[in-house]
Amino acid sequence: MKPVIIAVAGGSASGKTTVTDEILEKLAEDSVLIIKHDDYYQDQSHMTLEERYLTNYDHPKSLDNDLLVNHLKSLIKGETIEKPVYDFVLHTRSEKTEIVKPKRVIILEGILILTDKRIRELSDIKLFVELDDDLRFIRRLERDVKERGRTVESVINQYLKTVKPMHHEFVEPTKRYADVIIPNNLKHDVAVDIIVSKINDILGGK
Repeated sequence: MKPVIIAVAGGSASGKTTVTDEILEKLAEDSVLIIKHDDYYQDQSHMTLEERYLTNYDHPKSLDNDLLVNHLKSLIKGETIEKPVYDFVLHTRSEKTEIVKPKRVIILEGILILTDKRIRELSDIKLFVELDDDLRFIRRLERDVKERGRTVESVINQYLKTVKPMHHEFVEPTKRYADVIIPNNLKHDVAVDIIVSKINDILGGK
């Protein structure tokens, strides 16, 4: 049985994880696999730390979509994968990997997840979570300082140099591929109920 694949896109700190968690709450947790696109950033172990700082992590080329697509195809076949784990402190792929078994529902989460046609074609449901730019910046600033050990100055510089322009060039345009657009400054109850109902319809029809 092919798993239901859901792609959740949206700007940085738009609330993709919140929406994913709300979907997860209404499904049997042991039947859902969440894959974060961030873990598929390119391996940069051959670069110096200074060089890694200069990488544009908001450009589609920063991600190893070939590996992700291969892993998705393996999961669809019912095969176990060895998923990479990204180290946000060292700015490269961790030496650790995660053994992941296929499940009935696979949620793909990432700002650029809808930029790759192959991933879109493998996805049964495509979502885009939308939020005002200012609110996204504030959330990102708080998250990166608290959780990723960044300085306020480095977060601001990165946002102005790459995050904001890349959002408008690559992320925002993928909204046209979405089946459902979720405004994250409002309650998600209706949208999440519709999505969960659709997931159950697809599973019930298999």
